[in-house]
Amino acid sequence: MSTAAVNVNRSLFKGLNLRQKTLLILGLTSFLLLAIVVSSLFIDNESLPTDFGSKNLSPSLEHPFGTDWMGRDMLTRTLKGLGLSIVIGALASLISAVLTVILGLLSSAGKAADSFVAWLVDLTLSIPHLLLIILISIGLGGGAQGVIIGVASTHWTSLTRIVRAEIKQLKTQDYIHISRNLGKSKWWIATKHILPHLIPQILLGTILMFPHAILHEASVTFLGFGLSPHEPAIGIILSESMRYLSAGYWWLAFFPGLSLLIVVLTFDLIGENLGKLMDPKNAHE
Repeated sequence: MSTAAVNVNRSLFKGLNLRQKTLLILGLTSFLLLAIVVSSLFIDNESLPTDFGSKNLSPSLEHPFGTDWMGRDMLTRTLKGLGLSIVIGALASLISAVLTVILGLLSSAGKAADSFVAWLVDLTLSIPHLLLIILISIGLGGGAQGVIIGVASTHWTSLTRIVRAEIKQLKTQDYIHISRNLGKSKWWIATKHILPHLIPQILLGTILMFPHAILHEASVTFLGFGLSPHEPAIGIILSESMRYLSAGYWWLAFFPGLSLLIVVLTFDLIGENLGKLMDPKNAHE
């Protein structure tokens, strides 16, 4: 019966064209991420009770991810941590996208402004991301606010380079020269001609920024410079589990780490398929 079901699913998927397959993948992956975020919102302290009589239990049907040293269900903690990481990554990516738009439009104002944006990008890239995030997070007192601003302040550079290169190409187009000859201002050209062409790149770049932001948030928190130890973040869960791995409690790190990897790959899958929808020509290559 299971073999027949698999064959039916394969035949149904095989009957879809490339656009339908892409939309189906986007729908399933988006639903997965949305389900994680929504489920994490309903998890509070009452959903994570301590039970020292059930501490350090290995994975079972009752506790699929096992329990930790305080008897808390690791599946519940992992869902809460993933939801928190996704929200932080989303906010940081959106702030980075706003910075990219501002700097991209600024670079179109003239050679001096473009040189300033290029210098700012090179300056930011000259400092290791993780170190800069830690410094900003510490300077802002840590916590979610410090991590969000730290991640947002370091992840706009790559997208800004792409946008800046696209702007240089757009400025050579005939309709840009015609608008200049008609007396249109630089601001009018930037908002009416250049910005609409940048929306696909900015949208796709923002989606692809999500996994990097999530991983850097988890890394900073793992090192102890991010979220508060009382927050059920994935970085904190992995950091705490290091003390118990030598005792054989492998599930404390394995399942949260695997879940984080799946979320990151899901964002990459969304970005890849979104790129196919925006540029169908390259989707067939």
